[in-house]
Amino acid sequence: MNNMPAITGWNWFKEGVGLFRKQPAALTTLLFANILFAAVVGAIPVLNMATNVLIPSLSMAVMMACLMIDNGQRVTPAVLLTGFRQPVLLRLCKVGLIYVAVWLLLSVVERVIVDPEIYRQLPQSIEANAAQPPQVFFGDVLTILVIRTLYIVTLIALAFAAPLAYWQQMSPGKAVFYSFFAVVRNVRVFLTLLLSWFGIMFLIFLTLMLLLGGGKASLVAITWVGFLFVLLLQCALYAGYRHIFGKPADSEARPVDLSK
Repeated sequence: MNNMPAITGWNWFKEGVGLFRKQPAALTTLLFANILFAAVVGAIPVLNMATNVLIPSLSMAVMMACLMIDNGQRVTPAVLLTGFRQPVLLRLCKVGLIYVAVWLLLSVVERVIVDPEIYRQLPQSIEANAAQPPQVFFGDVLTILVIRTLYIVTLIALAFAAPLAYWQQMSPGKAVFYSFFAVVRNVRVFLTLLLSWFGIMFLIFLTLMLLLGGGKASLVAITWVGFLFVLLLQCALYAGYRHIFGKPADSEARPVDLSK
């Protein structure tokens, strides 16, 4: 887990785009299959929390698809079951429980710091024709942005936990530990990756709004592009995993030496 120059983050993004361009239809289908599965499970009240616990299992399908593309193989529908086979399913679900615990902690912090009334007033405060716009202070908006950023940072910091648990056969706690410190030791690289990802996505959003206006067509196009960029970020994270921990040979790959 040696430190790398910041420009490496941009290279990861380009590699992620390169992986997507090789099999765009297969990866896009995989993404929407995951979204559909999560939506169906999440619609059932009893199983709603299970959706969050299964995030590592769902993300491993994309990671495995990237490995297959990297190896010159065709991605098949069977890749959807990558994170749902035993004994790895239980391990990935434990990683998912750690995800849920961290997010619940952030939710509690958000609830304590941010007044729920602000979320109701914020949309009204930006309406140009509001007779008496609600008073929303800049500090309140900044606090919300910081909290939302912490959610994203947490997601990125734990991004390698699932592949480490799967490919390196680590215990959930150890996988989370190595994932977190891999990100911390290469924070400049990940900042470059996220800035590149967000900057290009924002420019495309802005272009679509200028071309299509602010109607429903613009909203639909932006939503689709947003999903696409989520997929590109996952592909870029596979490139990051390969650079930091080494390219996995297969699902039964032996653990690499992490002491270097």
